[in-house]
Amino acid sequence: MFGNNIASDCDDTLGGRISMAREACRLSAEEAAERLGVLPASWNAWERDRDVPRANRLAMMAGILGVSPSWLLTGLGAGLSEQRPDDDPAELRRAVRQAEEDIEALNRRMRQIASRLEDEDGAQP
Repeated sequence: MFGNNIASDCDDTLGGRISMAREACRLSAEEAAERLGVLPASWNAWERDRDVPRANRLAMMAGILGVSPSWLLTGLGAGLSEQRPDDDPAELRRAVRQAEEDIEALNRRMRQIASRLEDEDGAQP
């Protein structure tokens, strides 16, 4: 009914490539969303091309899925077939977790600085 182009058709969109990469990692949409720190509904909307992730989320998503951000966006670059066999998935997952922790620490620091700036702005006549 759909012909033989189903696989190639589904990877022609950002959502199709997100879905393919997630499945190649053997993650459910819920697991992937949890790792990325988003709601499963957001992840599902991205896979169905109903919405697109912001650039920072896309970069983190690429790390979680083991592909390049450019491959997710365009289908060009380091994607599923170009993954290096010498990459240790456990080490890559640790690196992603560490990056996520670093990002969260930076976000906390930025909020602290912004709060101090707001306090100083409010104290000045």
